[in-house]
Amino acid sequence: MVTEIDSEGLQARLTSGDDILLVDVRTASEVAQGALPNAIHIPMAVIPVRSNELPRDRDVVVYCRSGARSYHTCQFLAQQGFENAINLRGGIIAWARHGYEIAPLESG
Repeated sequence: MVTEIDSEGLQARLTSGDDILLVDVRTASEVAQGALPNAIHIPMAVIPVRSNELPRDRDVVVYCRSGARSYHTCQFLAQQGFENAINLRGGIIAWARHGYEIAPLESG
């Protein structure tokens, strides 16, 4: 079972200062169009080899364009023992639809 959060819930948690890592699993060309503020980019295809970069002691909200790829990513992470992976339901499309901030992704 995958834990999910909607855009309003995520915005509320970010506004209240919750310690959440945002992970964008879209392609580089999608990310170039904008991302959630302070997100890191780990393309879905490389999550299996880079999952060790994700913390296990804080919530990790995973998102993509519509929520489908991030849902599958969360399923994979759960199978790897991550109990803190949360899917952003509706992805960046739902986030943008609510008028929340989209920013250039910091390279790194």
